[in-house]
Amino acid sequence: MSKMITFNKETLEFHLTNGFISYLFRVIEKTSQLEHLYFGKAIRHRDNFQYLLEREIRPSNNQIEGDHTSSLEHIRQEYPSYGTTDFRTPAQQIRYPEGDRISDFRYDHHNILEGKPALTGLPATYVENMDEAETLEVVLKDTYSDISIHLFYTIFAGRKAIARSAKFVNNGEHEYDLESAMSLSLDFPDKNFELVHLHGAWARENHMERKPVITGIQAVSSARGASSHQHNPFMALVRPDTTEHTGQAYGFSLIYSGNFLAQVEVDTYQVTRAMLGINPFEFAWRLKPTEAFQTPEAVIVFSDEGLNGMSQTFHELYRTRLARGEWRDRERPILINNWEATYFDFNEEKILDIAKKAAELGVELFVLDDGWFGERHDDTSSLGDWFENKDKLPNGIKGLAEKIHALDLKFGLWFEPEMISKGTKLFNEHPDWLIHVPGKRTSHGRNQFVLDYSRPEVVDGIFAQMDALLSASKIDYIKWDMNRYISEVFSIALPKDQQGEVFHRYILGVYSLYERLLDKYPHLLIESCAGGGARFDPGMLYYAPQAWASDDTDAVERLKIQYGTSLVYPLSSIGSHVSAIPNHQVGRMTSLDTRANVAYFGTFGYELDITKMPEKEHAKMKEHIAFFKKHRKLIQQGTFIRLQSPFTNNETAWMVVSQDKTEAIVGYYEVLAKPNRPYERLQLKGLEADKLYTVNSDLERYGDDLMEIGLILAGNYIDRASDYWSREHITDYNSKIFYLTEKQ
Repeated sequence: MSKMITFNKETLEFHLTNGFISYLFRVIEKTSQLEHLYFGKAIRHRDNFQYLLEREIRPSNNQIEGDHTSSLEHIRQEYPSYGTTDFRTPAQQIRYPEGDRISDFRYDHHNILEGKPALTGLPATYVENMDEAETLEVVLKDTYSDISIHLFYTIFAGRKAIARSAKFVNNGEHEYDLESAMSLSLDFPDKNFELVHLHGAWARENHMERKPVITGIQAVSSARGASSHQHNPFMALVRPDTTEHTGQAYGFSLIYSGNFLAQVEVDTYQVTRAMLGINPFEFAWRLKPTEAFQTPEAVIVFSDEGLNGMSQTFHELYRTRLARGEWRDRERPILINNWEATYFDFNEEKILDIAKKAAELGVELFVLDDGWFGERHDDTSSLGDWFENKDKLPNGIKGLAEKIHALDLKFGLWFEPEMISKGTKLFNEHPDWLIHVPGKRTSHGRNQFVLDYSRPEVVDGIFAQMDALLSASKIDYIKWDMNRYISEVFSIALPKDQQGEVFHRYILGVYSLYERLLDKYPHLLIESCAGGGARFDPGMLYYAPQAWASDDTDAVERLKIQYGTSLVYPLSSIGSHVSAIPNHQVGRMTSLDTRANVAYFGTFGYELDITKMPEKEHAKMKEHIAFFKKHRKLIQQGTFIRLQSPFTNNETAWMVVSQDKTEAIVGYYEVLAKPNRPYERLQLKGLEADKLYTVNSDLERYGDDLMEIGLILAGNYIDRASDYWSREHITDYNSKIFYLTEKQ
């Protein structure tokens, strides 16, 4: 592998390039601070990039007396501070023992490392071979203290992505308070951008919004203890003419599951500062002597092939070098979950009836959802008492698992391990394990309270309960849920002046429990969930390669949810199920075909009482299951391409193409039917121009033809008028699947 990172000793310039992207910055000669020069499409390397420097004299404060071009307000930076001539939002703030926040971090040295080092206690991208990446570590030292900042930049061979993080190290004898520690800051030389982000609420997660960048500050964030339904830890800056398929896009994604801030700040000189990391609101970290603080990792992606190009880089990186373990590359089993079939009202007989019918139809995994433990008959009790309810399950989880496995099905189990109900055995033994402020009201959410995962003994206690079940029973899958946010945040285990650490310590505790379970039970497939998509973030993918995208299972609503989610996350991570009609969230009636046609583009499964379905629908289910089994490798490992957006159209279209471009599946969906329809065509993307494809086993079309002309959605009824009048009419919520394969 040729070197991807170079350092010019004379000009103090760093150039990170892999032939696809370039990232340039330098050490300022007079102050030893870091100046950003360029990030974007790869440019040829030169011995000197001094021509990129801009230093006009402007009204401002300057660091050096007599020097009128040393204002950081007018220099694009790598990791800016506040208060020493830069008045924009800083990437870090440290409160010193004297009470001030004035720091002066200067370049000290750097290291160029083969591969990519892991981040202790945090999820992050990784490499399997040293030649897949190079990592630059730049060490900055503070003039006013013994603190150093280690900035990490990893550039991947063959990928248009760079991973960044920062580590703060206290090398001295005094304590300091870290009040802000962002994972990255990036200054662009202009403001000609639009901001793309994902927003929502319960049952309508990851809706896509695009708006102009304005002078001032725009931000999305979470202060809820989770990445949240409301905003995803992602944003993109795109040029106004950027589309799904053309133009420049810069994507920013944080590999973290707690409070975050994604911010864009445009100053009055039209410089755009993008920043991503832990939300400084309600955050502070006591940096003690000899201790270090590591920020989460952020990934930045450049695309000159539109939003699809950005997404495809994220998909391939996250699917193959963020997700990990035994299930990373394996085809995911088709599951059935009993939640919408039974809710809390079930017994072993009912569960086995559903499982038997599922096995007959070709389902591969049965998941027992909420209600199997303690005295859980509704959502008011039993969380934290992770032992089976013998009234519902007289043979226990072990006995039920054996019967499920005897049907040649895998067995999965629902947990909500971060939560506790009052009145449980666990609560009576450890009432102090709640996150709460002594003497003040503690709010409930869904009648439950949050365990203090910032305390290792709490994590130990929950691990012991889960371990007892997992070691006694053959459990193949866990659905890990989290159904409320954290309020009244306080840990009685931390001193009063370290309460700003609780949110971050909490999510580190969650990660540690995931790690312990997977270390002992590496065969487990874990699907993360948080009231649907409240924690659908890259941090979770490191431990759970798939996530429940939303509690809203309606096929029409899922078009927006899954389309938006695909901006960052691969199809292999998107939990998508066929559910009952009328839909339990919106009451909509959609055909079984359309429900399956939407759910195919994810992990695919069912969430309804199949024992109550008519036989003709069972026959349909068999067809759907057989189709998905035949094509799931293509769906889960192919290149996903968005074609038409549900946010701007009545129609939605997307497709997935195999890596060798020999086959593809296209999904086309129409929400409302139209009278007296115009002739319509759907242009495809990503095919091989010279390949001849067979479409749905009968029509032959070349790749260039399908991409330039498109699929013809109208029919040809020359001399077939009677066929036209007797045809099946298109109704609302209709859909089509097209399968393309190269003609041999």
